Amino acid sequence: MELYDIRVVVDRIEGRSVCGMKPGDCLTVTESSRLRTEGHFCLYALQAVLPLIPAKQRDLAPGDWMEQDQFVACPDPDERLIMRIERGTKRAMRSADLT
Repeated sequence: MELYDIRVVVDRIEGRSVCGMKPGDCLTVTESSRLRTEGHFCLYALQAVLPLIPAKQRDLAPGDWMEQDQFVACPDPDERLIMRIERGTKRAMRSADLT
């Protein structure tokens, strides 16, 4: 099977930054499940984006909404923090090596 590496970047903050995140802060998911953060990444912003990562790691049908959408909002209404999901390198992986 093949999975994309994923990068989630703080694209913009349309409200006030309460949690300390700033545009450019990011996290990277590689090799299916390895998570690395660059800068600060709020737990609540993380919980908003985590359910979408497994879908974005895979090839999707051209008309699938997940193939077209890339933005996710943090659930804090005062911050209006917008994150962008980017696909990176596509890696060949053996499903037997994964859980």
